[in-house]
Amino acid sequence: QVHVVESGGGLVQAGGSLRLSCTASGLTFSSFAMGWFRQAPGKERDFVAGVSWSGSNQLISDSLKGRFTISKDNNRITVYLQMNDLKPEDTAVYTCAAGIPSAGSDYVPRYLEEYDYWGQGTQVTVSS
Repeated sequence: QVHVVESGGGLVQAGGSLRLSCTASGLTFSSFAMGWFRQAPGKERDFVAGVSWSGSNQLISDSLKGRFTISKDNNRITVYLQMNDLKPEDTAVYTCAAGIPSAGSDYVPRYLEEYDYWGQGTQVTVSS
């Protein structure tokens, strides 16, 4: 079994910052490619950011570059999403996902279908 556990959501005023954390563990894998998606009311779930299993490669959605960053810690199973200069339009449920990497690969998955395990999501609300 694989457990994906998220934390860090909450209410913040526009211009503020939040740091989301996610840990994936279990099965026979010691590390996963990991990513964040978000879904606002009435909108489709969109890719936010992803990181390869090693943490060496990262990908940020074009619209979020310069404000959001993603990284992994040294154990390679915890991913962080640093969100700065938050705007009301960032309000959404943010969900962490883990993907089993292909042998010998270290790529950044960017599509829903590339992830295998999902967390429950954490609410981020940005007030104006």
